[in-house]
Amino acid sequence: MIASSTQEPVFFAPGFSVLNAEEAGFRLNTGGVHTSRTMMLAELSASLSSVPATANKADYWSAIVDENCTHKSTAATRKSTALRLTELYALDVKVPIFRALRKAWAVSPDGHPLLAMLCALARDTRFLKTAPVIVALHEGAEFQREPMAKALRIADADRLNAPTLDKVVRNIASSWSQTGHLVGRTFKKRHRINANPAIASFAAYLASHAGLRGVEIFRSGWFQITDTSPTAARSLLLEAKQLGLIDLRIAGDVITLGFDRLDALAGRG
Repeated sequence: MIASSTQEPVFFAPGFSVLNAEEAGFRLNTGGVHTSRTMMLAELSASLSSVPATANKADYWSAIVDENCTHKSTAATRKSTALRLTELYALDVKVPIFRALRKAWAVSPDGHPLLAMLCALARDTRFLKTAPVIVALHEGAEFQREPMAKALRIADADRLNAPTLDKVVRNIASSWSQTGHLVGRTFKKRHRINANPAIASFAAYLASHAGLRGVEIFRSGWFQITDTSPTAARSLLLEAKQLGLIDLRIAGDVITLGFDRLDALAGRG
């Protein structure tokens, strides 16, 4: 069964530092890519496999626009793809979130959909606003469009007209299908997903930059959206420590997490 909660998922600590989050690579108070695209998992995968982890932003753009690694038919579409992928994932080694994503990506091929999802949630406000709708669905429950549309209407203060809102809902539902949360064609149903140590490390990394600390990281929306209970989150992070992905110390109720192994450039000038 999917771990569920009657409380709204918490993705950010009360009074968290917007500046610190944005310096880490979060994009807050932005509409996001889903007005025109989905989370573009296939395009991201093609882009990351085309250049080394040390590549700079210009290298990614060259791979997408000049070399057409995402196999788009026109130059305009290639440029648009590069722009949207940059909005969702940064594609810039100077951005901490992207560095952590690439490290986790390299060690967990089977975790790519959920790693991409976590990064996209941090950088696409509309996508993030629909996460509680997905968390609230029990395994096997049929996905209904109206709760997602309602969440988006509230998030955008009803600024989206009906055709645009309908398109955004379709795109976001497609993204949740790409992550594995929704399965089926005509009628989509909630499917349980499974995290692994790399996914848990990245979820904890994002939760930490969102101002959450200690056990609140284990209980956060970053783990709930991966169908991971606090107990399972703890176990996965202990395993991640053994794998050398993070540093973790647990002394009673005191939990200390370090992410220098996930982001080797953290703290450097």
